[in-house]
Amino acid sequence: MTTETQSETRVDIFLAHRPALIAYAVRLLGSRDAAEDIVQDAFVRFLPSSTRSVSKGQLLAYLYRTVRNLSLDVLRRRKLAAIGHQDDVPFWSVPADVPTPEQSTLLCDDISRISQILSELPVEARVAVEMHRFGGYTLEEVAAHLGISTASAHRYVTAAMMKIATALLVNAT
Repeated sequence: MTTETQSETRVDIFLAHRPALIAYAVRLLGSRDAAEDIVQDAFVRFLPSSTRSVSKGQLLAYLYRTVRNLSLDVLRRRKLAAIGHQDDVPFWSVPADVPTPEQSTLLCDDISRISQILSELPVEARVAVEMHRFGGYTLEEVAAHLGISTASAHRYVTAAMMKIATALLVNAT
């Protein structure tokens, strides 16, 4: 069989089975437009003839397999695209969590309690806590500012945080 005859046979097989191939692809993809595109792509891959001779049944099986594989590729791409766009919600479109009145009252009570504890601390300890916890300074910077050792700055911050944590726990129960 010549190359030209093989190409004619392939075209004839494709044209004879085109409606069935489209129906097959529609079942896989759920879209007639996508199915027609897939069948057309399958034809482009199917048309170039090979030098070896194969039966019409093998050519038809190859054509169906090509449509199936191309359809599965499209489904995979859709799935990946859906996963990629799932988390692409702009931050400003997500509703903010609004605290309940009870949560707001409890937060205000906690802040008042923390403020009271900080006001009762010695000046150096209060400055150390405020600089380290609220100002973002390192313990070395706090120690240099207060003219004390880093270990002393650490002790001030740790002792104050323990007082605050204890007070909040007692207040919560």
